[in-house]
Amino acid sequence: MQEILSPTLVEKEAIANFSFKNNVSFKQNPLLLKKLRDATGLGNLSKVKFHIDFHSDSGPKSVQTTIWATGNKFICLKGGLWIPIDKIIDIRYI
Repeated sequence: MQEILSPTLVEKEAIANFSFKNNVSFKQNPLLLKKLRDATGLGNLSKVKFHIDFHSDSGPKSVQTTIWATGNKFICLKGGLWIPIDKIIDIRYI
């Protein structure tokens, strides 16, 4: 397994340019789905932003934003931007 230690901080709008096709093995937080659902509620109710670490085909990235929706396979950010849940390493409060 590959350990992701230092993702590159990117602007939320840059996510539209990333590809998520490559399979990458990394350690994902076992409580991630619960954290995503909680973050979605906080984002919708109180506009709380989270630090999201994820893996794109160009390497590990990080973004600071609110999560608007959490589905079975993707999260949706403001502006219709999507990140596959299986590429998310972890999230945390800013």
